[in-house]
Amino acid sequence: MGEYTLECCVDSVESALAAEEGGADRLELCSALIIGGISPGIALFEKVRQYVRLPIRVLLRPRFGDFLYTEYEFEMLKREVELFRQAGAEGIVIGCLKEDGSLHMEQMRELIEIAGGMKVTLHRAFDVCSDPLQAYKQAKTLGIDTILTSGQESSCLKGMPLIGRLCSLREEIDGPKLMAGAGVTPQVIGRFLLETQVKDYHLSAKTILESRMHYRREGVPMGLPAMSEYSIFRTDSKIVAQAKKVLTDYFGAKTSMEG
Repeated sequence: MGEYTLECCVDSVESALAAEEGGADRLELCSALIIGGISPGIALFEKVRQYVRLPIRVLLRPRFGDFLYTEYEFEMLKREVELFRQAGAEGIVIGCLKEDGSLHMEQMRELIEIAGGMKVTLHRAFDVCSDPLQAYKQAKTLGIDTILTSGQESSCLKGMPLIGRLCSLREEIDGPKLMAGAGVTPQVIGRFLLETQVKDYHLSAKTILESRMHYRREGVPMGLPAMSEYSIFRTDSKIVAQAKKVLTDYFGAKTSMEG
């Protein structure tokens, strides 16, 4: 990885392979992407690492929902950091908040200490914190490498004003990298490159595949009734390749102009 990073969020070996084929620079590995992602199993990590050569950052989130964790959940997070460090992950993607919406600095420090030399991304817990500018400064003191953010909005396009302010703060204090996420498409990347200083992008590039099941027992949901049991979310290598082309074209042209 050089001047920019294209990170693809995946929850299967098939999606990881598609991300690599499309030209992604790094993977964020999770499970249950359809609910925003939770911690993957160690077997999934091992299988992805067996077949894919990209660096892997592992999302660690014990459950769906907020980022205020019980002591049991925090104990699980600590153990997961240890397991994925031992398994060879390049980094972890974490975020813990207090009841007042501020970063839980004690928990974050503890997780980062266990991480050792692994890189650390602060995930979108940042997008629901009470004071993003303060949290950004705190992230710098923690030694966090990257902050994944939609600018505290439902999509990064809507959050572009805050992301722009954070880019200015980054220049001022030499803080963590800012990675735009939520609603990222090749077109959105193009706009961000023109209007912000963001160089790192996070997308799932997902498409919906029909299950290969011929026999189907409809009306028996295993989870939320709104979710079809016969739809499979997978990364589309073509979308990843389009996003990669936007980045390579932009930075290639920029290098030529500077040269």
